Amino acid sequence: MPQAKKEHPKEKSRLHPRNKHRERYDFKLLIETCPELAEFVRLNDYQDESIDFFDPAAVKMLNKALLKQYYGVDHWDIPPGYLCPPIPGRADYIHHIADLIYAERPDKEMPVNKIKCLDIGVGANCVYPIIGSVSYGWKFTGADIDPNAIASAKAIIEANPLLKDKIDLRLQSNPKDIFRGIIQDGDFFDLTICNPPFHASVAEAQAGTMRKLRNLKQGKSAKPVLNFGGQHNELWCDGGEERFVRDMIFQSRQFAASCLWFSTLISKESNLTSVYRTLKKTGAVAVKTIPMGQGNKSSRIVAWTFLPADKQAQWMQERWK
Repeated sequence: MPQAKKEHPKEKSRLHPRNKHRERYDFKLLIETCPELAEFVRLNDYQDESIDFFDPAAVKMLNKALLKQYYGVDHWDIPPGYLCPPIPGRADYIHHIADLIYAERPDKEMPVNKIKCLDIGVGANCVYPIIGSVSYGWKFTGADIDPNAIASAKAIIEANPLLKDKIDLRLQSNPKDIFRGIIQDGDFFDLTICNPPFHASVAEAQAGTMRKLRNLKQGKSAKPVLNFGGQHNELWCDGGEERFVRDMIFQSRQFAASCLWFSTLISKESNLTSVYRTLKKTGAVAVKTIPMGQGNKSSRIVAWTFLPADKQAQWMQERWK
């Protein structure tokens, strides 16, 4: 017997005000844009139109429809088993980090096509560069250690004219490096962004996946299927998020003059103490923590710069003309 229709808030108020996904998914509109989505939409127990978020194919098709409807990306696909990220959360990172850059501009007006962003771990999905280039006109360099991810991202760019000349891709040949081998002599980036590997081991990643699936199934038994996918380098690394970010901060110091603001997502609040300690040790002159939230999940962006105020002003004057 169907349950009584559930009352939902009109907006997801924890998402950024400029996020296009604050309202509940309009499945009729999305199906008009992407007819293939129709076979995955059904009424849930509350008689609301939805998809089975336990089904990887449904999640992937929803992403395809969202990217087509809101970002004009007509052709998007990823290889089987690769990370299929939730679009609203990815958009939130871009909008919050845009606020950081806008705040550096006294007149709050950004020069068109002047902002350059480096995405560490662009992935096969290329979602951050898609959202950032379409929403703000930024130019992106996407880096990854996986040749197949680079090939997939390249195929997405080449299939969509609006992305051409907006996104450059670079393969990281040394998995122990983050910025070395990617930032070249003469490169200058206004921003770096990163969604670091969350887990410290494959066992921890599998346990996390099972918790996510049980939540989706509301406590019912669940088979170990990755609804969002993910290769091992996307989900885990030795030392997990804490070690990855610590290594990133130490290496960012070597490129202090090549970037205005470095940034990373921090999913675990308990890792902040280590992050702040490392930033102090490396001599970051400014650190900003930007809270984010989606549903019951809370996370944050940590951004830092090694450029003092006069150097920041010089950067903007010379590069944002």
